[in-house]
Amino acid sequence: MKKILIVDDQIEVRELVEVTLRVKDYEIFQASSGKEAIEIARAEKPDLIIMDIMMPGEIDGLEATRLLKTDPETKDSSIVMLTAKGQQADKKIGLTAGASDYFSKPFSPLDLINKAEEILE
Repeated sequence: MKKILIVDDQIEVRELVEVTLRVKDYEIFQASSGKEAIEIARAEKPDLIIMDIMMPGEIDGLEATRLLKTDPETKDSSIVMLTAKGQQADKKIGLTAGASDYFSKPFSPLDLINKAEEILE
């Protein structure tokens, strides 16, 4: 079974993304911070990580992405940014950090499902 880790400091966003992706049989984990995301990713080796950028604590989504993509244990996980930071410059920074795609909030649930399926199938 494919594994997805949803990372966002807002539980409502995590729940919405989880409900959106429940159309398929994925094992879904949630993290509320960059630090927690790294811990869960190392333990569970998710196939896909959906990562917010702006989160409290010393590790935001960009730094968590950089750390995950340079860690031999987690570098193979695909990371998709899902964030309120929607400027073209923000997208470039996210992709440079190691994300394979970038969605701005509010997002299209159908587009997110299609991207997840594209990455996981």
